[in-house]
Formats: sequence, structure tokens, C-alpha cells
Amino acid sequence: MGFLEEAEKIAGAVVAVEGVKKLDPNASILTEGAAAVAGYKGAEAIEEHLEKKDENNQ
Repeated sequence: MGFLEEAEKIAGAVVAVEGVKKLDPNASILTEGAAAVAGYKGAEAIEEHLEKKDENNQ
């Protein structure tokens, strides 16, 4: 796993937390943490899906 792949996952976590803050400015730290985990794992799942799709097309 390279630096860029990890940076994409972290960006997913940041975007998810910012989205929660926009929806609920008074969100608790637990809500923000859950959003960060979901964003990280979501970006990871998308990356894996795209890798499998590339492997199937080749």
C-alpha cells in the first residue's frame, strides 16, 4: 500500500467528518469518530472495488 492510497482513505475520513459537522454543528466527538471510521472504510471499499474491476477487465 502506497502513500497515495493511504492519503485517499484519510481524505475520505476527513470529508465524512466535515459532512457530519455540516449536518449537525453540535455533533459529539463519538459521532465525529464514527464518521471518520466510516469515511476511511468507505474509501477503502471503493478502492478495493475499483482494483477488482480493473483485474476483471484485463
